[in-house]
Amino acid sequence: MAAVIDLADVSIVRGEATLLDSVNWTVDETERWVIIGPNGAGKTTLLQVISSQLHPTSGVAGLLGEVLGTVDVFELRPRIGLTSASLADRIPRGESVHDVVVSAGYAVIGRWREQYDALDHDRAEELLAQLSVGGLAERTFGTLSEGEKKRVLIARALMTDPELLLLDEPAAGLDLAGRERLVRTLSEITTDPYAPATVLVTHHVEEIPAGITDVLLLKRGRIVAAGPLAQTLTAETLSETFELPLQLTAESGRYAARAL
Repeated sequence: MAAVIDLADVSIVRGEATLLDSVNWTVDETERWVIIGPNGAGKTTLLQVISSQLHPTSGVAGLLGEVLGTVDVFELRPRIGLTSASLADRIPRGESVHDVVVSAGYAVIGRWREQYDALDHDRAEELLAQLSVGGLAERTFGTLSEGEKKRVLIARALMTDPELLLLDEPAAGLDLAGRERLVRTLSEITTDPYAPATVLVTHHVEEIPAGITDVLLLKRGRIVAAGPLAQTLTAETLSETFELPLQLTAESGRYAARAL
């Protein structure tokens, strides 16, 4: 199996603050990972590194067979599908849903003078239908609910048939019904053998979809534990990560945690 992410002693330092501290982590092309940690753990910083948005202060970051610092990131980024709240904030409210998705083909936000062929438009429509928002193609992005926006952004992230899919807190801001519908959709993606290697970032074990194979627990920029989900995600490792005694339960492939 080929490694799509290969980090060796990666650190990010800003002034007196160490945001990531000697992170070693490998993700193979068939794996689906979840990153869990409290606020300030370094999850967003780590995601910025593996999306080629941020270069390490020290260490080596390998992505898709390339090394950050030795490759043109503008050639690398179209190979990575990314969805995040910061991306959603940059999309013009008046942009049509169809254009939000199809414009990922040029890695741009906001249609301008790019030219797309029929295959591009067909793929955008297919992805929107797959994410259960096909009927919203002509709506403007700013009129969508939070749940609808999340689904459109996932369709956009899949538009270029990426080799690596990064989902940054995709269920944030959703109500219970919206979260459960989205987790069901994410389960369809993560259990698809033809889906790309996937990394999901969340604060909550309840948002882990079926199909996730591995977990990385992060605290204060350092890895607490990393490995196969069933063996690595335990009450002990979760309690250490959040510095709170926690009880962890699992039923029908779904997790739940509460304080003791």
